[in-house]
Amino acid sequence: MLRHVTPHDRVAVVVPRVDSGPHMPLLLYPALAAQARGARIHRLDWDAPPELQTRPELKGPWVTGQVAPVLDEIGPHTTPLLIGSSLGSRAAALAAERGLPAVWITPTLTTDDWVPDALAKATKPFLLVGGTADPFWDARLARELSPHVIEVDGADHAMMLPGPLKASADVLAQVVTCVEAFLDEVVWP
Repeated sequence: MLRHVTPHDRVAVVVPRVDSGPHMPLLLYPALAAQARGARIHRLDWDAPPELQTRPELKGPWVTGQVAPVLDEIGPHTTPLLIGSSLGSRAAALAAERGLPAVWITPTLTTDDWVPDALAKATKPFLLVGGTADPFWDARLARELSPHVIEVDGADHAMMLPGPLKASADVLAQVVTCVEAFLDEVVWP
């Protein structure tokens, strides 16, 4: 039996970067967009162990170990939206495994195969957000993996542009506008 998703069934889980929490603007505003559409927000906050910097093979298992219990707590009758950035994009493996839609901001597409392999297995739509000055971004691969891509010319891994801060604030506005469209047209039409 198909179950109609109502706004109070909507949940978003925010999965942060290694060096900042879930309240950084690039995660905060997409979460607020989901909340404005009736989603309950679960924000993960963590102190990543230092060995993640020296042993990258631990990153994927560590992130999935942090996110899986939150998804289990939410329960099987809800399909959460994952919103993650950088290290948090390692949760793409859970999104693929559990059939969850996602917004991946500055995903780590070039560091190893963990994230690209997980994205290739996804069964639900996901939005990829990256900048051409980000060494972890691969524009060609992003477009192969998803029809939903935002790429900002000159933006770095923090989606910042060189020069006056207004340009970077404009990037944030562009990202949020695209996230809102993705939520309204694809995730929760």
